[in-house]
Amino acid sequence: MKSRIFAAAIALSLAGPVLAQDKILNVSYDVARELFEAINPEFAAKWKADTGRDVTIDQSHGGSSKQARSILEGLGADVVTFNQVTDIDVLADGGLVDPNWRDAFGNNASPYYSLPAFLVRKDNPKGIEDWDDLVAEGVQVVFPNPKTSGNARYTYLAAYAYALDANAGDQAKAQEFVKALFANVPVFDQGGRASTVTFAEKGIGDVLITFEAETGGIAKEYADQGFVRVTPSLSLYSEFPVAIVAENAKKAGSEEVSKAYLDFLYAPEGQKILAAHFYRVHDEAAKAEFAANFPEVKLVNVDDVFGGWDQIRTEHFAEGAILDQVFVNQ
Repeated sequence: MKSRIFAAAIALSLAGPVLAQDKILNVSYDVARELFEAINPEFAAKWKADTGRDVTIDQSHGGSSKQARSILEGLGADVVTFNQVTDIDVLADGGLVDPNWRDAFGNNASPYYSLPAFLVRKDNPKGIEDWDDLVAEGVQVVFPNPKTSGNARYTYLAAYAYALDANAGDQAKAQEFVKALFANVPVFDQGGRASTVTFAEKGIGDVLITFEAETGGIAKEYADQGFVRVTPSLSLYSEFPVAIVAENAKKAGSEEVSKAYLDFLYAPEGQKILAAHFYRVHDEAAKAEFAANFPEVKLVNVDDVFGGWDQIRTEHFAEGAILDQVFVNQ
């Protein structure tokens, strides 16, 4: 018996070392499924070529804020690819992400960006071209609940920014505008994907508001319905921040592959995939190749309009703050 065990051990040693099997969980926002279905195999191939090791990439998708809460409650994310800065700040406050996470990667840890835009039905029967058209009587607007969805929070902030711009900074008029917009929403889903189903499959609403990248993907997926993408005159620069969940990655021994995964989003190959999926990128070659995907738009940012995310959290998203006031009875 001992001789057989010894022989088996010798055979294993002669076969060479067993290669490590890497594995990570990317916890992401609700409407990113197709994007990472395209990115993951390309990264896995590059990782194999660079290291000789295979990697398994698991995905979790949901409303960005809800995903952050799940991680705080124990979901073992190695990396996060979110659509709202505040949701990574929550993880940093909870000790799971480095407090200086914005400095770990380029462009404030946002390898790509987008903006709230519109998708309307074939031939645009309601003539929807800009934010003002969304508060007209009889127009049904579809977007998710800003209490649970980072996507919807950007929609809320973009509409508010438009109203401030149109009304010389009048806060009261901006709040009335957003309240009127909310009144035209027939149903508030939890996340962006559910709102896409409401609009595209259930046939509810005249216009869907979501990230520009998602409008391109939906238009392609439901090409038979003839949806039309509409870019408003003004919208909000929407960062898509990424971070390593340091505590989890350290425990799992996945720090090296986690960093490489997020670095890939900045690499020319990753930027090209992102641009092909209608996300705006920083790589000049990818921007030029997919320029037709990105109409001109006046983009404003949260720092200039709202004083930054800390001020937004206090003035808009805290309990009893402006969002609660305009969202009442919706």
